[in-house]
Amino acid sequence: MNPNAVPRLIGTFVLLFILAVLGSATSYIIDPGTRGIRVTLGKTSDQFLPEGFGFKAPFITTIVPVNIRQKTMPVKVDCFSSDLQQVILEVRVLYRVPEKAVVEIYKRFSGDPFDSLIAPRVQEALKEVTATQTAELIVKNREDIKLKAIEATKKKIGTLLNVEDIVIRNIELSSELERAIEAKMVAEQQAAQARFTQIQTQVEAETVIIRARGEAEAITVRGEALKLNPTFLRLQIVERWNGKSPLVVPVDPNATGAGFLLPLGSIEKSVLP
Repeated sequence: MNPNAVPRLIGTFVLLFILAVLGSATSYIIDPGTRGIRVTLGKTSDQFLPEGFGFKAPFITTIVPVNIRQKTMPVKVDCFSSDLQQVILEVRVLYRVPEKAVVEIYKRFSGDPFDSLIAPRVQEALKEVTATQTAELIVKNREDIKLKAIEATKKKIGTLLNVEDIVIRNIELSSELERAIEAKMVAEQQAAQARFTQIQTQVEAETVIIRARGEAEAITVRGEALKLNPTFLRLQIVERWNGKSPLVVPVDPNATGAGFLLPLGSIEKSVLP
């Protein structure tokens, strides 16, 4: 092997290393879902950098990525209800850093603003909302508590950050209070069932009365009609005749009073030999 080839080979590797270092020092890549903050000698640029590839001054400029995707973080809040009951809420906060606020967020909070801005405001908002409700209503009106807490949090934070949602995952009460609320809810359900049964029974009774009254009126109307038109009864008898001879016949068909009916069997015996 040529002795002069070794120094040349080492020099080539050193040159490639220097070029790689310079290339990485003079360029940057911002991933999707993030924005870049240009910091040069400790001074932050007023404009953020979009995602993609770009160049920067080597060794004196640093590109700080800021995530603008939606994030979810847990928060635990120790509250008191209006009836002075301790209520512990476990929630998850969904938030996002707006693109227009990445520079200001970095300048004011130097990183993720959740612990220093969002979590304290969410805790404060939940404490204010739960202080206006009894412990029982906090359990029953979970959705209402959530909506009011989101509204109060947004007012406290402003447009600097977007609080998308607050999900109440668990409401923790004392064991005695939980048993008392459960017993009250069971009693309310039983009372509601009793009221329903009472109303149902009353409706059924009224239905029977109305039906009986209608039948009585129908009988009265039919009786009056037969009294005014006796031939109507004979018409009904003819319409319902099945084609067989009756067992009895009237003695005087033209009689207007009650007719005397004789069995046909006795007449046949008297006529036939």
